[in-house]
Amino acid sequence: MSKDARPRMAVNLGGIEMRNPVNTASGTFGNGEQFEGFYDVGSTLGAITCKGVSAEPWEGNPVPRLAELGGSAILNSVGLQNPGVPGFVKHYGSYLQGLRQKGCAVICQVAGHSLEEYARAMELFEELAPFASGFEINISCPNIAAGGAAMGATPEAAAAVMRTVRPLTTRPIVVKMAPHDVAEIGRALEAEGADALSLINTIPGMSIDVRTRRSRVCRPTAGVSGPAIHAVAVRMVWECAKAVKVPICGIGGIACGEDAAEMILAGATAVSVGTANLVDPLCAARVVEELEQWACDQGVADINELIGAFEC
Repeated sequence: MSKDARPRMAVNLGGIEMRNPVNTASGTFGNGEQFEGFYDVGSTLGAITCKGVSAEPWEGNPVPRLAELGGSAILNSVGLQNPGVPGFVKHYGSYLQGLRQKGCAVICQVAGHSLEEYARAMELFEELAPFASGFEINISCPNIAAGGAAMGATPEAAAAVMRTVRPLTTRPIVVKMAPHDVAEIGRALEAEGADALSLINTIPGMSIDVRTRRSRVCRPTAGVSGPAIHAVAVRMVWECAKAVKVPICGIGGIACGEDAAEMILAGATAVSVGTANLVDPLCAARVVEELEQWACDQGVADINELIGAFEC
């Protein structure tokens, strides 16, 4: 490839066509509209993943919900506060349709505390959200009927969620995976019809205020995200990519183009910028530019040539 030629950046995440591999992680980018004052989201990013939405409104957890951890991570216990699918579509539907028209894929995240709640949320999305390019199923939601264990904590539980939602849509389904047993659970999800996987979700952690002797957030444990978990996320993407044939969206501590490139070399087709959006609102747009420059420096005509190109 000549020095002046630019590589092709388009990728396909399980049927979701993206102009470039850069997505945003659910819960860290609002629903896109909140970042329009910084750059043209629809003309820049490959996709956005909207905040998780359930069939009925959820209030989320009490405050405090966030705590910074030494500048390299945050602890969050938001509890998936959301207005429910009808409220979400009413407020954001026209904006998200506009993103699609600009060429930015829109991935709507589906949340639930039971199989019945997942099914109802998916049915509502199918009915009310023609702008959705596909759906991300958050299987890290606690299963209220099972004492709070994550809905996707085991291969069997994860497979049950997929069996419930797969018949309800013909659009692509991506599954957001928790950071454990990713190869085994990934295979179970693939067998039940998942089109792609996104990993990892936050890692469980704790932070104690030594003065008050209380948790720094509303619950004893919460999710850790940010640069501190990046190396763990890269390792899990690599492990999962070796176990499944469906494409992967790599998530975890991505703050620059090189972080995104690591994920792609480990086997990810796309990447999601998460916590870094909260620190630098321009981060995802910058990652797009830096990732393209990296692909150009690697001398490839198509960034897909670099997926899984890690050499041990």
